[in-house]
Amino acid sequence: MPIGSDSGPQIVAVVGQGPGHDVTCGSLARQGIPVIADAAEAADGSWLLPLTPGDLLADGAAATYRGAAATARADILYADDDLLDGRRRRTRPHFKPDWNAELFRHQDFMSGACILRCDAVRRFSGTVPVDLARAALALSGQPPQHVPHILHHRRTRPLTVIPPVDKPAAGTPLPPVSVIIPTRNRADLLKVCTDGLARTDYPSMEIIIVDNGSDDPETIAWLQEWASRAPDRHRVLSAPGPFNYSALNNLAARQATGTLLCLLNNDIEILEPNWLATMVRQAVREEVGAVGARLLYPDGRIQHAGVVLGVGNAAGHAHRFMRPEEEGYHHRHSLPHFVSAVTAACLVVRGDRFDAVDGLDEANFAVAFNDVDLCLRLNRKGWQSLYEPRATLVHHESVSRGLDRDPVGAARFAGEMAALQRIWGTATLVDPWHHPQLSRASERFALAL
Repeated sequence: MPIGSDSGPQIVAVVGQGPGHDVTCGSLARQGIPVIADAAEAADGSWLLPLTPGDLLADGAAATYRGAAATARADILYADDDLLDGRRRRTRPHFKPDWNAELFRHQDFMSGACILRCDAVRRFSGTVPVDLARAALALSGQPPQHVPHILHHRRTRPLTVIPPVDKPAAGTPLPPVSVIIPTRNRADLLKVCTDGLARTDYPSMEIIIVDNGSDDPETIAWLQEWASRAPDRHRVLSAPGPFNYSALNNLAARQATGTLLCLLNNDIEILEPNWLATMVRQAVREEVGAVGARLLYPDGRIQHAGVVLGVGNAAGHAHRFMRPEEEGYHHRHSLPHFVSAVTAACLVVRGDRFDAVDGLDEANFAVAFNDVDLCLRLNRKGWQSLYEPRATLVHHESVSRGLDRDPVGAARFAGEMAALQRIWGTATLVDPWHHPQLSRASERFALAL
């Protein structure tokens, strides 16, 4: 059934099977696909619009899709959607990210709210794929294109699959890692952090503590004793002088022997032994740059679940203050996915890629936003930042340094924010994994007013 006017690319709507379809794999999974494949063979139009009985198209949806299709290189265009409740009222809008292949592995945000180029559907070669959108994606040479408007009002959505902890198969090699921990005094925090590293299940790990001028006798004595326990794996580098987080990490990175680097704050508390292996398995992927963990406050609420550019006209921690068991914004905080940046409070990256972008920027970002800048430079080279919630740790945020509330600290922070805005345009930029309809004043994916 053609929809819309006669001008522009033709779109043919095809209605799949009714109630009882398998919503865990997409609105047109399994039973509905032969209908779609047959329609692609017979269609006069250039695009197919799969529909599930009971779903509604928004006013102007055909024109919006047609406008996007007129210049699209992609074989799949997908739109935002919302749900219809029992009284046919619109609820729970899903303002989706631009194409995020890692998120799509766990959450089918495309099936049931998309159009597909007929030629792509015809290339199925007679097979019946488990999921139409996934099959079309596999055959396409271009990533799907996001149409950032609510064009579908739906009865149901595919279920999100929260992935279990991914344990490596026996015998799977894991490359050596150098863990870098800047510190000054606070032996109590260091003991908690290093005790957690001692319990970490990882085959080859060196730990480099960068001492930024500790003058507390207890801390000095503890560092000496700690280094003597395992001189082949424990090192202390002396780096007195003004605190410059970027310079301290760069110093250690130049002397690290590991294939990968793990930047770790001294106020991190490790909860379980597989966190590092989980992050490393992501960081060694060819398309991945920096990998960040989910970090919790001591009271169990989320402190970091990826970084969103443009929040506060700079950058903010996604889903801050939510509890991990809450659904939040479409389960996003519980799913591995690509993000614009992650925090260096717990970050894993290949050493050669860290070197390829010249490490952290010591001049512009001595304390704040150095991790955001690093991730963006890695992203620019094609090494995308990734958030990995299956590695969850506790971050006693800024316990060792305190907050920058004094005039000198406040001025420095303002200068680093200005540098972020100047270099990366965060005062106006819309994060591709966020959405123009989501508030720039909220870290919790709230609707903009």
